Amino acid sequence: MRQPPLPPAGGEAYSAGIMTEQPNYLIAALYHFAPLPDPEARVERYRAEAAARDLSGTLLVAPEGVNGTLAGAPEKLRGFLALLRQDPLLAGLEHKESTSTEPPFRRLRVRLKREIVSMGAPGVVSDQSVAAYTSYDRWNELIREPGVMVIDVRNSYEIAIGKFEGAIDPETDSFREFPAWAEANYERMRQAPAVAIYCTGGIRCEKAGAFLRDMGIDRLFQLKGGILKYLEHAPEQESAWEGGCFVFDERVSVGHGLEVLDHSLCRGCRRPLTDADRASPLYREGVACPHCANEADAEQKRRREERQKQMELAAKRGAAHMANTPSPAVATPARYGRDRS
Repeated sequence: MRQPPLPPAGGEAYSAGIMTEQPNYLIAALYHFAPLPDPEARVERYRAEAAARDLSGTLLVAPEGVNGTLAGAPEKLRGFLALLRQDPLLAGLEHKESTSTEPPFRRLRVRLKREIVSMGAPGVVSDQSVAAYTSYDRWNELIREPGVMVIDVRNSYEIAIGKFEGAIDPETDSFREFPAWAEANYERMRQAPAVAIYCTGGIRCEKAGAFLRDMGIDRLFQLKGGILKYLEHAPEQESAWEGGCFVFDERVSVGHGLEVLDHSLCRGCRRPLTDADRASPLYREGVACPHCANEADAEQKRRREERQKQMELAAKRGAAHMANTPSPAVATPARYGRDRS
């Protein structure tokens, strides 16, 4: 049974699907690679400008560009995006919009980072280095060509609930592990007639594609707009997608038409859970699930139990508990890196 849509709470923002109430908040997901001088000063300026417009969410700033998910009143949020694009270096910035009837984030965070998506290789992306874009309506044709090597550059906990047919799972726990996997599989990729990569919304493919280009992989393609663009527009009856797409917010997963699916989130390890996971004797709400029951020590479980008690008490009082509304910066499973999109 499908859950009603939940308000987005971080990650690579996405259309909210079917809404039954008039949306009050506009959500914008954005990223843009460009060499930005003086990123420290930009952080201070962007923070002040976003706060003046009562925006919430997270914006990451690095010498290689910007990446974030922000929310607010439509006119104020679009005004902030227009301000960013006034900078010639960010004039080409694109964003994706979604809506929510509830505040999607609890505060504003503007942070300085070495990379806007962490792969351990800052500065590898340029206009000349990225893979060739393939639109959602040409993707099936590409990945179904004989011999094409289709690689999911997301992490194993994301791939576990859904992927494209025939896609390879690099079995990474963090995006930082992808370069090592690529180096170990270089010959396999070099000999393939083409390599097709994809991720949630595109930003990880920009980094992965640049890295593969630098390795000498030339017949390289990436899904433009990522899985979410594909699920939003591709007809379900013709789809090459299998399962659900993990998203970095309280919806947990979405399917075709970006409809919210029935996965939930383990509050202990922040992995997605199926009905079977929740039915397991190892599942304890807010404490542990079959994936992490044997990973957490006694002290960790004790702290989780106390947090769950506080959340239940807050719910009885009709108040939101901070632990139950994760910010975008902590939406990734705790034992993994904070990879988004």
